[in-house]
Amino acid sequence: MAEEYMQLDVVTPEKAVLSRKVIEVIAPGSAGEFGVLIGHTPFLTTLKPGQVIAKAEDRDIYMAVGGGFAEIIGDRVIILAESAILAEDIEAEVVKAEIEQAEERLKALSKDDPEYVRWELKHRKAEVKLRVMENWQKAS
Repeated sequence: MAEEYMQLDVVTPEKAVLSRKVIEVIAPGSAGEFGVLIGHTPFLTTLKPGQVIAKAEDRDIYMAVGGGFAEIIGDRVIILAESAILAEDIEAEVVKAEIEQAEERLKALSKDDPEYVRWELKHRKAEVKLRVMENWQKAS
């Protein structure tokens, strides 16, 4: 039975978000989405903001990550994320407010302003959270 599962650990600088035995992990690599099954070749990659899906025996776990790194070693997947939140913990109204705030700031800034990139990233991360929450709701 131990060979059927791999350990997934997702951590941010603030906390451990998830530690769970899973069957498969799908993550947003910087070079494109990738999937990991038991026995995958070891590798290290960067992550872009996006959706992580962990397939467990009892359910699929949806999570939004704000970039970071993923390391696959043996029967273990470690995600070191800048930020991560489980779909069930995402509050739609809060995320919509984040999107509106970012859009207002972006309208007020020129693309040459150093703050523009920061607000563009905030906007992208908030959109990812909203999409992950919607995908989780559809799958539930």
